[in-house]
Amino acid sequence: MDLSQKRKRISHELTNSQPSRRVAAPCCSTNGQAGGFVEGSILRITMRNFLTYDHSEVSPGPKLNMIVGANGTGKSSIVCAICLGLAGKTAVLGRGDKVGLYVKRGCSKGSVEIELYRASGNLIITREIQVENNQSTWMLNKKHSSQRAVEEAVKELHIQVGNLCQFLPQEKVGEFAKMSKIELLEATEKSVGPPEMYEFHCELKTFRSKERDLENVCKEKANFLEKARQRNERNKLDVERYYMKKRHLDRIQMLEKKKPWVEYETARKELEGVKKEREEMKKKLKSLKEAQEPLLRKIRSVESQLQPIEQQMKELTAGIRDASQKCKQKHDQLEYRNKEVDDIRQDLSLKQTEEADRQKRIGHTQLMIKDLQKELQNMGSMEDVTPQIEAVNADLRKIQEEKAKLEGEMLDLRRDKDEAFGELNRNRSLDDMMKVKEDKLRNRFRDTYTALKWLRDNRDRFEGNVYEPMMLVINVRDTRHAKYIESHIPLNDLRAFVFQRQEDMEKFMTEVRDTQRLRVNTVIAPEESCSKRPPSRPLETLKPYGFFSYLRELFDAPEEVMSYLCYQYKVNDVPVGTEKTKSMIEMVIRELQMRMIYTAEEKYTVKKSNYSSNVVSSNSALRPSQFLTTTIDADERSQLEEQLRYRIDASLISAAERQVQSIDQRMAAIREQQAKLDRRDNELRANKKKLSELKGKKRQLEQKISTKQDSLRQMQQNKINLQAIEEETNAKIAAVNNKKVAIMEEYLGHMQMKARLSMDKVYLALQSAGLSAEKTKLETDCRDSSVVYTKLDQAKNNLLATCKTLMRRASEICNMTPGETAVPEELHAVSSAFSQLPDTLDEIDAMLNEEKTRAECFTGLSDAVVEEYNRREREIQNMEKELDDKTNALRTYRQNIAEAKECWLNPLKLLVEQINERFSDFFRSMQCAGEVDLHSENEEEYDKYGIRIRVKFRSSTELHELTPHHQSGGERSVSTMLYLMALQELNRCPFRVVDEINQGMDPVNERRVFDIVVRTACGVNTSQYFFITPKLLQNLQYAEQMTILCVHNGPYMLPPNKWSEKAFIRCATRRQIS
Repeated sequence: MDLSQKRKRISHELTNSQPSRRVAAPCCSTNGQAGGFVEGSILRITMRNFLTYDHSEVSPGPKLNMIVGANGTGKSSIVCAICLGLAGKTAVLGRGDKVGLYVKRGCSKGSVEIELYRASGNLIITREIQVENNQSTWMLNKKHSSQRAVEEAVKELHIQVGNLCQFLPQEKVGEFAKMSKIELLEATEKSVGPPEMYEFHCELKTFRSKERDLENVCKEKANFLEKARQRNERNKLDVERYYMKKRHLDRIQMLEKKKPWVEYETARKELEGVKKEREEMKKKLKSLKEAQEPLLRKIRSVESQLQPIEQQMKELTAGIRDASQKCKQKHDQLEYRNKEVDDIRQDLSLKQTEEADRQKRIGHTQLMIKDLQKELQNMGSMEDVTPQIEAVNADLRKIQEEKAKLEGEMLDLRRDKDEAFGELNRNRSLDDMMKVKEDKLRNRFRDTYTALKWLRDNRDRFEGNVYEPMMLVINVRDTRHAKYIESHIPLNDLRAFVFQRQEDMEKFMTEVRDTQRLRVNTVIAPEESCSKRPPSRPLETLKPYGFFSYLRELFDAPEEVMSYLCYQYKVNDVPVGTEKTKSMIEMVIRELQMRMIYTAEEKYTVKKSNYSSNVVSSNSALRPSQFLTTTIDADERSQLEEQLRYRIDASLISAAERQVQSIDQRMAAIREQQAKLDRRDNELRANKKKLSELKGKKRQLEQKISTKQDSLRQMQQNKINLQAIEEETNAKIAAVNNKKVAIMEEYLGHMQMKARLSMDKVYLALQSAGLSAEKTKLETDCRDSSVVYTKLDQAKNNLLATCKTLMRRASEICNMTPGETAVPEELHAVSSAFSQLPDTLDEIDAMLNEEKTRAECFTGLSDAVVEEYNRREREIQNMEKELDDKTNALRTYRQNIAEAKECWLNPLKLLVEQINERFSDFFRSMQCAGEVDLHSENEEEYDKYGIRIRVKFRSSTELHELTPHHQSGGERSVSTMLYLMALQELNRCPFRVVDEINQGMDPVNERRVFDIVVRTACGVNTSQYFFITPKLLQNLQYAEQMTILCVHNGPYMLPPNKWSEKAFIRCATRRQIS
């Protein structure tokens, strides 16, 4: 685009660090929009200390804005600024959950300022972010405000940064295809529908939910009401019987009230008699106490005599216990001395046994020495066998030499035989190794192996080269290097088929994936071969760091396969090092600055930070190889096959057979001769072994005699003096016996003391028994005289308690006040029935029994039955009223639903038809097919309505619903982009943001989509559009309404206050002229 034709903006350029003063003045407008900006469009974005920016200002255009820049320069930072500056949540961006993380590293705060076009006056929103407390300060038109006020202002302008149909950041591109049909409908309603459409939808879902609830409530209440009526009808007879029983129970209650009063009157009369008897009992009790006084004095005298006797008995008992303890101690000492004597005698017995054993061993050893000496004398007469052994060794050496000659001749014959059939055998070995690799593929990836067999049977259906899975065609030159190749190439590509032509790959995928339902991977080789592409630096410059090769030189592969690996995974530019490389890895990373390197056992990935320019490296251990461990020399295999085809001739085969037959006969003769030599060799070796054993046996006998003589001398020196030991033992036993005598004397003294104390205790016990008997006799006499007193006293207490109980019971039942003894007059006036009741206990009991018998005839009745009946009657009345209210409410909700459905569904269908028309047109322009429809399983379930997107990218396939699983990443990106473009002309939102959605597209689709974006976004009635991409294809078609914003970042950039657009234009103009 020529600089002289560049469209002028309605803004002032930023020439210093102060914020720009921008005023949107309408220039040419044909649709009521100032300069093409619609209500809510972004006029300016200013960022300070935000992510990668120190201070930067962006001035977008009113139509399509292409933000272009390399990865890491800050394109997505502008997207983040738009989202956070318009009160969006950090979750929308999918980066960091804290807003403080978006401030540039090393700064304590940052800010974003966004100016929005508004007909009544532009709206400037400022957000200042504090890192320390992760808080934000908001301003509207340079005045402090709250986040709620900012959200309301943004909502009035129909800006929805949380809607993926309007704002699609880089991290959320994949989530668009994951949206359900219901979520996509809601996002579309919010984005392009009139404001009341989504409100009507929400009302319909709410009304329908309440309608279902009301229907269930009405049904439940009607069922419950019917059941309650049926239960009450069944219980009506029981209630009537209950009231008949209640009348009998009331009469029983009246009788029971009068009975206590009658009992009270009877008890009161008895109480008067008890009081008189009580006075007489007191007099008798006093006379009895006077008569018992002499007996009590005598009992106390006997008790005073018993006390000193019991004290003496306690002292004697303690003395006896002490004497018994001392006797036990002496007895234990005697036992210990007896054990000591037993131990001394046992030691003597052990010494005697030891001496007897020694004498026995001496005799046995002397006999063994005599036998060994006799055997040695018998062997002394035999001649020396050394010359015989040497003669046998000489014969063995001759036999070994003859066997070596035969082995050499046999090897020569085998070599001649192998040369005849070696080529064929080597070719079979290569086939076996190839079969091993195919077995690994079949065991691990069954679908891929099935597709491989189909390819081999149908290879003639393809025009270009088609290669089997890479793990079969890649041949590692050294199996030790297989781990580098498998670590670098993903497993999905190792099992992928490689195609030279795009149409061949589509034909293959249609058959195996769509028809046979096999899960396979395919890739296409680059149109321009990359297999010979040189590395970025010569290998000689890397050898000082321990590198010995690039990955490409470690394996062989067909031309197209190697071209794909060089293009996709840069195998021509990834060096492989040794342990030396690992030892100096920091210097390697710092000086070479290569993105990926391998050491002997590790893989290093080096990245440069997008924000701080720091180099960050990560390493991982290499896993052992699984699929490339089998090495096949392809050149050798082809050479052997060529030689085999050339040498297969009838005459050559006949000569080879005769030569092999002659060789076999000669080999049979040699084997027979070898067998004879082996038998002679075994005979000589057996003779040699026999002579060697004879020679060694004499030496062993001499050693045994010497050992036994040394043992005999040692035993003779260890003689035990039994007489001295017996004398010592007797002396020890005598000393112990003397101690036992002394202990026994003390033991007898303690026993005598114990016997004397026991006799004294017996005398005292007899005396105490006599006094106790006398005391018992006196107490018995006193007890007999007081029995009468006790009985009278007990009778008095019982009568008094009975009187009080009856009085208390009568008072409680008759509601009498304390101290009152007459029946209250009100009890006689309760009713005529009370006064008509009998006045005697017998009559009252008879009537009570009769009434109780009648009441008991009414069985199976209770208060709960009547209470339940009455309660249910009240519930039935309340439920009938509630059912009427709920029925009226249900009728009202159904009327509201019908009205809201008419206002929502018809405009929605029209809107979806418009989206489908544009979406289908876009797909037809790309020679594909796509459609958008309103999907619902049940017309009345408004929360189940959704928008369904169906697409197909191949003419041979059917339309498939857009899902995260069926389409490829590029196909999903194309579908997402075209759906968003279909919304563009319908959209009521002021701007749309799409970040790097073209990354997964192939060049053809990317060019087609770009043309559609330019054509649609630069139309007459479209809103502002932001399209962020790190790259663009060459020779694209641009429009005059486009605005291209190039983002650069680096240490040599000019500060914003030194940038001059006029100076840049003058410099560019001079360059064009020159």
